[in-house]
Amino acid sequence: MTFTLSPGNVPLLVSIPHLGTGIPQPLRAGFVPRGLEVEDTDWHLDRLYAFARELGASVLQATVSRYVIDLNRPPDDAPMYPGASNTELCPTRFFTGEALYRDGQAPSPAERLQRRAAYWAPYHQALEGELARIKAQHGFVLLWDAHSIRSQIPWLFDGRLPDLNIGTAGGASAHPFITNAVARAAARHPQVTHVVNGRFQGGYITRHYGRPAEHVHAVQLEMCQCLYMREAPPWDYDDARAVAIQPVLRDMVQEALSACRSLYA
Repeated sequence: MTFTLSPGNVPLLVSIPHLGTGIPQPLRAGFVPRGLEVEDTDWHLDRLYAFARELGASVLQATVSRYVIDLNRPPDDAPMYPGASNTELCPTRFFTGEALYRDGQAPSPAERLQRRAAYWAPYHQALEGELARIKAQHGFVLLWDAHSIRSQIPWLFDGRLPDLNIGTAGGASAHPFITNAVARAAARHPQVTHVVNGRFQGGYITRHYGRPAEHVHAVQLEMCQCLYMREAPPWDYDDARAVAIQPVLRDMVQEALSACRSLYA
């Protein structure tokens, strides 16, 4: 199985597409040794978002590494951020820019299509199906796409990221009432910084599935990993930091869900 899905009972689906660390055995020989350490994983987000199940949310999370295929990229591999450094549907570079594969071992066009069918399509079928189920039950749905990243990666962006990067595809993927509620919740916690639709405005999942006119609202949160873990090997979870940031995340998610409910009350 390339993902796990835990259905909930409220109009909220939390998607964690970059949590996976698995690289199938037949593919492992093509990667440089460093690649097998899967350093660009969105580490520990299942643990950090454990409260989502307490809220009654559905939770969908990947088990296959983004190095195999990036579930948050479009199937045609179009760049998400034209003019900036972009990772691909089947990434060929680390976030630091170095080659992910041994010479001559990067996936061929045929291999990319095979991976898309084997790993990308099942996740998106599950995502689309769960959104449809929730919407049929409640009449609307909020999709929260959960991500994390090292706070400084010069190949991808200049300087240090804000702590919390809220993305709604420039306002297209969620009603402004929801976006504003999330931003207000973040602002209640001055110990962290936040931005709305900055460097990370939402990837394919947010942009494709967020359809406010159809009562489906999508918010991406890209958060700095230093808020809850060590941003260096062995990428371990930091309980003290995590305990401090979890109430902030919970506040943001709850405010988004409350705002969504208010729209359809």
